[in-house]
Amino acid sequence: MRLFASLFFVFGAAFSSAAVIVPSAPDLDARAYILVDAESGDVLVEHNADESLPPASLTKMMTSYIAAHELEKGNVKDSTLVPISVKAWRMAGSKMFVREGTEVPLIDLLRGIIVQSGNDASVAVAEYFAGSEDAFAGWMNQYALEMGMSNTHFMNATGWPAEGHHSSARDISKLALHIINDHPDYYELYSEKYYEYNDIRQPNRNKLLWRDPTVDGLKTGHTDSAGYCLAASAVRDDMRLIAVVMGTRSDDARAQETQKLLAYGFRYFKTHKLYEANKSLEQRKVWLGQQDQVQLGLQKDLYLTVPRGTEGDLDVELVTSEYLEAPIAAGQQIGKLTVKKDGELIAERPLVAINSVEESGFFGRLMGQIQLFFVRLLG
Repeated sequence: MRLFASLFFVFGAAFSSAAVIVPSAPDLDARAYILVDAESGDVLVEHNADESLPPASLTKMMTSYIAAHELEKGNVKDSTLVPISVKAWRMAGSKMFVREGTEVPLIDLLRGIIVQSGNDASVAVAEYFAGSEDAFAGWMNQYALEMGMSNTHFMNATGWPAEGHHSSARDISKLALHIINDHPDYYELYSEKYYEYNDIRQPNRNKLLWRDPTVDGLKTGHTDSAGYCLAASAVRDDMRLIAVVMGTRSDDARAQETQKLLAYGFRYFKTHKLYEANKSLEQRKVWLGQQDQVQLGLQKDLYLTVPRGTEGDLDVELVTSEYLEAPIAAGQQIGKLTVKKDGELIAERPLVAINSVEESGFFGRLMGQIQLFFVRLLG
């Protein structure tokens, strides 16, 4: 048997008695796109989001992620000097203009990758960390697998056209979320409008950094096969959205189409924090333990994205076994929390023990087992 407990959560003034009609999402002049709420993970808009496409320089988001990850772990420092090979120096396309035979601080190369989209900087970083760009691409694929980027395979660190090098709008949005959440100190680099190196000052290719003050990243990309691509993130009223647009026709088009997505999301949706992590939502009876109660909660904050002005209540259910037995470890999953609106499941999360409950001694367990036997027998 399972034990259910129902709670009701109302957003208060956010709801009204009038019916709310949310217009359809805009149709974009792009091959694929997606709009995601960064807190809840809810997908607000998508079109061909899982189609495998050449990601162009959006690839560099993974290159910069790995470099920032190594910095966060303390394996390298901002000041670590990275040698510039002939291969890196000779890279065509967008460049940071590093010089062969020199050594460049890692933080400068990271800026060159993010702000200037430097192919030369990307190859230099790849060679430094993995010995070769091919080996680094294998490392990139391992990270992609861990992030759940199931439609992604990298062949290089730059996004230079190569057979078998592909990703998808959904996968790029997952990568963007990791960049924002995992390395917040280095995420600030994505909002820098200019970077100067070797007496050459270059602007960030993300035009939305100038057009929309709420946009704080992430990355552009372009090749003939990929078209013009953009992954962007913006924050308004404590709500962060991530938009990925792939395969548009021009530099201006990728900015305009991304603006449409962001405007739609912020205008018609709102993020609500339902429950905080590690806070007790309810307590349940525990048998055969040194304590007879366990506190139930969530390991992570629960956010939900809903249309602005949506009416009605949310039905929240906490589902566990009817008879919980010690020992129970703090953090152990012992049920699930479900959220429904108008009978439709809109969220489900593991329900965990906030506190641990040690098992009783021999005689305590013996007496408890006898009591539990009769409780179960009598229903």
